[in-house]
Amino acid sequence: MPPLNLKTATDDELVRSAQQGTTTAYEELVFRHRDKIYARAFSMLRNEDESLDLSQEAWIKGWQRLKQFKRDASFTTWMTRIVINLCLDYLRKKQRQQTDSLERMEEETGNVERRMPVVEVNPTARMEREELLVEISRGMSKLSYEHRTVLILHEYEGLEYKEIAKAMHCSIGTVMSRLFYARRRLASLLIALNKSKRG
Repeated sequence: MPPLNLKTATDDELVRSAQQGTTTAYEELVFRHRDKIYARAFSMLRNEDESLDLSQEAWIKGWQRLKQFKRDASFTTWMTRIVINLCLDYLRKKQRQQTDSLERMEEETGNVERRMPVVEVNPTARMEREELLVEISRGMSKLSYEHRTVLILHEYEGLEYKEIAKAMHCSIGTVMSRLFYARRRLASLLIALNKSKRG
């Protein structure tokens, strides 16, 4: 059997080879997907150094757990789950040190939020796609970690409410409430940012 050509091999072929102990095959997987895994960490942490550390930790864990990977999802999906869980654990530890609860603030402002009109962000507006992404990123950074995380897991990762509730150790009702709040808050932030930009 000829040796595997790392550059032309599929991810699945590289995973099979890496599961048999070939470190160069795993290194190729890291090379191919490190930017995506780092980007996912950054979308949750909003900090370059922390994102770099946790994305590197995710690759180490990926190597350690590679034999457990059953290939029932893509390798990048599996790695994304690992980095998301690491980010959630890290953010939870940070949150424990803070006493002010966003849930309490939500209760105080809940009536105002419920009266707020639902605003749909129009992707065909004047802003170019790149500018829109910058605005979204800015808006996301203003959300709390709980609301930002729920939005990322549901909208970008396609996780169901049940999976998010399990990952974040909360009820499905809390997930739905946070998602509802996060969508409205992000929409209002985007409108405010757009107005200030035009004004």
